[in-house]
Amino acid sequence: MRSCGMASLKRLEELVFDNTYARLPGAFYARVEPTPLPNPHLVSFNPDAAALIDLDPDEATRPEFAGVFGGNLLIPGSEPVAMIYSGHQFGLFAGRLGDGRALLLGEIRNARGDKWDLHLKGAGQTPFSRDGDGRAVLRSTIREYLCGEAMHGLGIPTTRALCVVAGDEAVLRERPEPGAMLLRMAPTHVRFGSFQTFFSWRQPDQVQRLADYVIEQHYPHLERTTDAYARLFQEVALRTARLIARWQAVGWAHGVMNSDNMSIVGLTLDYGPYGFLDAYDPYFICNHSDHHGRYAFRNQPDIGYFNLRCLGQALSSLVTPEQEQEVLAAYETECAQQYLDLMRAKLGLREAKPDDATLAEDLLSLMAASRADYTIFFRALGGFASGPEARNHALRDCFLDRDGFDRWAARYKDRLRAEGSGDAERKERMHRVNPKYVLRNYLAQAAIEKAHRKDYTEIDRLRQLLAHPFDEQPEMESYAAPPPDWAKTISVSCSS
Repeated sequence: MRSCGMASLKRLEELVFDNTYARLPGAFYARVEPTPLPNPHLVSFNPDAAALIDLDPDEATRPEFAGVFGGNLLIPGSEPVAMIYSGHQFGLFAGRLGDGRALLLGEIRNARGDKWDLHLKGAGQTPFSRDGDGRAVLRSTIREYLCGEAMHGLGIPTTRALCVVAGDEAVLRERPEPGAMLLRMAPTHVRFGSFQTFFSWRQPDQVQRLADYVIEQHYPHLERTTDAYARLFQEVALRTARLIARWQAVGWAHGVMNSDNMSIVGLTLDYGPYGFLDAYDPYFICNHSDHHGRYAFRNQPDIGYFNLRCLGQALSSLVTPEQEQEVLAAYETECAQQYLDLMRAKLGLREAKPDDATLAEDLLSLMAASRADYTIFFRALGGFASGPEARNHALRDCFLDRDGFDRWAARYKDRLRAEGSGDAERKERMHRVNPKYVLRNYLAQAAIEKAHRKDYTEIDRLRQLLAHPFDEQPEMESYAAPPPDWAKTISVSCSS
């Protein structure tokens, strides 16, 4: 029985659908029913995501819950569709793609007026499956489930996930693996590639129809404004710039930044072969399938620019070449400025000085040469002692070139003194932006291996830990340790 304080929470069948995307013409999607998982059971449930759609968390205990999100039952009001999109994959236009293993079940409108897509990944074959089986594996669903929460905890815009459901079905990837489904949530799943489809088909009327839909649903302040489409393009570009700057500052690599994996509202979308940096390496490639390093960590801002060029081309019937160039220039400026601002915060600097970029770049060069751990070092830097005689031995020992660090530390001390920085107050500020805990691949792998033995406790432990990545959590101290040697053997690819 629900208490009076929980009266606004809803059962599954009481959720309020507002399926705006399904009201678009049929050219934008295919209507498809999910293919059920046999004998579905709940692997993990995220009460924080449930709160976004006013769902009573007690619903996860109902026997029907796993059936609904294992594709066996439909919530009243849902209208499953596979969304169509295209995209540039590894730099080449791949033609029509679309949801090959996922379905937009419908859109929930919560009591605050926010709208959330319910997107079921692993729901079976669709007309866009391209000879694939349309399934997801337990491994990939756990990785996406956890990383969405990790990114949210870090304050980075992202999709979230309500739950993971597994079933008695083996799915063949590099080897047979347990099949599973993930219920992903986002305000929208429209992508850059959604526009590319209709541009490639020479259907400017459909490009405009989709642009009007996106403005109405997600940028309503642009309705009936002059140059609404150019302003839409600019807002998408600026959101993308801020997003990628945050990836760079936290040390996270997407791994497959195809244009069909870029959100029209600036969210981190599609968690496949991602990776947080362990040892700092600007050339870090987290995707085993990325043989030429196109999506290496350092390249992400440039790939964001490339993808925005693809979007600009798709919008060329609505945006002039001059407007496109202005937007692309604004992206570059915003991404660089946002990244510098974030790095200043990571260094504990309150004021902007002309040499700040050089100070940050020189530190990163030292870290790269010594393969210093990115997360651990920046967290420890909060304890930097700025006194004239302080040697900061623990930090110094992170570097092979200790004299090089000493020279950098002397410049850093001067910089801190120039703005009257106090060590205690600065440490507190730095600990609010430099996380102690991130979802390293070995932590996700440990949870996956336990899950393969039907022990799901580690998934929930990590979800709760990563919801508060900046907090000291003494009982979880081991989760902030450097990765063990066996972590070097972990390989993630597009099937991840």
